[in-house]
Amino acid sequence: MADLDVEDFVKQNRHLAEVVDNHRSVSENEKQWKSRREFIFRNISDFEETHMDHLLALSMVWSNHIFMGCRYSPDLMEKVKEMAEGITVEDAPIFKTRDEIMKDRR
Repeated sequence: MADLDVEDFVKQNRHLAEVVDNHRSVSENEKQWKSRREFIFRNISDFEETHMDHLLALSMVWSNHIFMGCRYSPDLMEKVKEMAEGITVEDAPIFKTRDEIMKDRR
């Protein structure tokens, strides 16, 4: 679902969009929320209403990885990366691991 597709989906599903928008964190800036919101809308059809919390948690895992450099188990990372395929985050921060930093110092 491209940006335009997400916006079309939102227009056609106003009630659902309002429900999703209620889950924006107070600490998320506009870029983070726009990206996480797209992640949610791209995957919402794969989750039943009763599993919305699971989708929201996965969206936070993906967002935390992209914007804060958090790392999770390889299986979880693979899952959220698959779910985020096609989402473009402009000017995303680049993080180095401790090992990469130490290697640069040698």
